[in-house]
Amino acid sequence: MTAALDFSLPPGLSAHEPPEARGMARDAVRLMVSRGDLDPAHHHFSDLPNLLDPGDLIVVNNSATLPAAVRLDRLAVHFSTVARDGTWLVELRRRTAKGSEPYGGGEPGEWLPMPGRATLRLIERETPRLWRAVLDRDVEAYLRVHGAPIRYSYVERDWPIEAYQTVFATVPGSAEMPSAARPFTADLVTALVARGIGIAPITLHTGVASPEKDEPPYAERYEVPAATARLVNLARQNGGRVVAAGTTVVRALETAVGANGLVTAAQGWTGHVVTPESGVRAVTGLITGLHEPRSSHLLMLTAVAGEPALARAYEEALRNGYLWHEFGDTHLILQK
Repeated sequence: MTAALDFSLPPGLSAHEPPEARGMARDAVRLMVSRGDLDPAHHHFSDLPNLLDPGDLIVVNNSATLPAAVRLDRLAVHFSTVARDGTWLVELRRRTAKGSEPYGGGEPGEWLPMPGRATLRLIERETPRLWRAVLDRDVEAYLRVHGAPIRYSYVERDWPIEAYQTVFATVPGSAEMPSAARPFTADLVTALVARGIGIAPITLHTGVASPEKDEPPYAERYEVPAATARLVNLARQNGGRVVAAGTTVVRALETAVGANGLVTAAQGWTGHVVTPESGVRAVTGLITGLHEPRSSHLLMLTAVAGEPALARAYEEALRNGYLWHEFGDTHLILQK
């Protein structure tokens, strides 16, 4: 597997709050455009309708964000994703003055008392930082009462769950916001459709992606509806672009590609990891945020953009002070 892009991210380039708190509209964040060998171009996200063509298709993730963090006295439990057997993957984190940090404790069979007289039982480690666990009641209903949005230390205060929802969020299930689509607004969607650019949904419920770890993603729930599969195939056959709004969309669509190269209706859990070696067959463009050094997401971006173009884009983003993370700026990668 090709090594992911490595660079140094200055602390000052982390977005500490939503753009609305900085007096901006959601779609006013910056948008860098990478297109093959061309130098990256600089726009705002509201320019998107003029950067795509009639007949192009944007595929979005309609997963809604859960308030997936439950805070105890000294620890926080981040509920990540439900497994096929109904257990949940959770991350234990030590609470700090600015947020939380990884916690290496816990023992198989240990019971953790939770707010609201609930109990969480640790079963076994799924990964070095994630536990398979069982809560003694329905998890999503419990989180709606006792949970808060997951927040890492670069975000300096709590924000309501609405700040972590996209305009497409209709199916609850994500531990962290599918943030590539956060800059879309109802007015922007209207402008895209009026220009003849299609929009189609998939569902992929994102798990926790701790910024302190460089880990490949694990299996996540997804669904590619038959109507979306049909629209993707039609766009490709008619010469249009298929632009994924986020790495979650790429993962879902590439999982659903059949041996004939066409996308089919599919659902379940996907462990597919997109790399430069595996390549992409369904998408020809990607809207994404700016990702941490060495993260597995950068391997996916390399598969879409190519290594030289991606390295050039990140050098440009660093030089121009683009903002990273879920409340930051955006990047449009086009293969043509």
